[in-house]
Amino acid sequence: MNLPKVPPLFKGTEYLKITILSAGLAALSQSVHGIILPLRVLDFVGEYDKNTALAAITFTGLILAMLFQPIAAALSDSTASRWGRRKPFVIVGVLGLMLLLPGLALASSFAVLFIIYCLAQLSANAAQGPYQGYIPDLVPLERRGLASSFKSEMELFGGAAGILGTGILMAHYSRQDQNGLWISLLCLALFLGSILFYIGLSLKEGPVTRPPKPFRNPLSAYRFSIKKSPAFGWLLGSRLLFFMAAATIQQFALFYLRDVLGVTDPAGFTAIFILTAGASMALAILPAGYFADRYGAAILSRAAGLLGALGILFLLLWPSTVTVVITAGITGFAIGIFGVSNWAMATKMVVKGEEAKYLAIANMATAGGAAIARLIGPIIDYFNRQSLNMGYQVMLVFCLIYFVLGGLLIKNPKTRSDEVVIERDI
Repeated sequence: MNLPKVPPLFKGTEYLKITILSAGLAALSQSVHGIILPLRVLDFVGEYDKNTALAAITFTGLILAMLFQPIAAALSDSTASRWGRRKPFVIVGVLGLMLLLPGLALASSFAVLFIIYCLAQLSANAAQGPYQGYIPDLVPLERRGLASSFKSEMELFGGAAGILGTGILMAHYSRQDQNGLWISLLCLALFLGSILFYIGLSLKEGPVTRPPKPFRNPLSAYRFSIKKSPAFGWLLGSRLLFFMAAATIQQFALFYLRDVLGVTDPAGFTAIFILTAGASMALAILPAGYFADRYGAAILSRAAGLLGALGILFLLLWPSTVTVVITAGITGFAIGIFGVSNWAMATKMVVKGEEAKYLAIANMATAGGAAIARLIGPIIDYFNRQSLNMGYQVMLVFCLIYFVLGGLLIKNPKTRSDEVVIERDI
């Protein structure tokens, strides 16, 4: 369907305001999930249970995030305060997150670490759910591919900065020497605080043109209309499977490098792995936004699934540190394409007055995929007991299947003309 061209209402700084928090949250997520949590888990559990323990803590935290983000988003959709619908939630969530960060270092047992991580997930999603409603609130329909590119660039920049800094600072981490951990957490807190200060001063929300829909039933936060957005359910399935693959690779990369390839500095090489994937994502993000706006996002999402599977196949057939870097490049490119094109599709499927809720439900699939990915931890440990490192081969086969199915589930959204008018009024 050919839509009339819309002049670029936003400058680069405007896109920055509505996406920059993604950089802070990505820096935190990549650092915690890729390096901090795996090393802290090793402080409290034995070698044969490390994958199971890591899976348990991250699975629980991500399930909480998946369930809480739509509630925060729906509350935001129903809010009409003098500061706007989104900003109060962003401020409270980020401040709470900053206060919880020291607990990751202070935790004296696995149970305490478990609780602190779960609370941090709740705080992060109290901010993220409402914040991501700014794209459908403020960006014209025909510019949402570009806005999704900005969002992905912010996530890439933040994730790369977080994983690089944390990887360097914690390269020689031990329970007796936690200086690198404390410096990493301080840098993350300062980064989040700076972003919050910038948003608070510069981001102005548009006026609410109609009374917000009241929020009475928490269960309504998880409901969406198939009639109004028929392709939305397929989009959720594709996101779930695709990000199951991406999260599995990220979460167990450190242990794979350590156990299978015998890397002597797994934290440092994990940082190299994620940074290589990030550099490849950077090459994909802006072109993906361009093509998504002009030629449709569905075909890009399908291609990304197949490309991700190809990257995993290389590592399955030829495991080595060189292949790991090649796989990082291929899968990173696939994640970059999918992240932009799939999110652009999601922003066009939202229902008027429930923008943040619909995107939070889309992120439920993201968080749900990341959470379910952790359940493979006990499977890895089981097969590793049967044969040396066999569990990691099983893990890679699962990742390949996730990527393929995630691409195949994409359906073209059928947007009616009246829906286009509704979107363009935002």
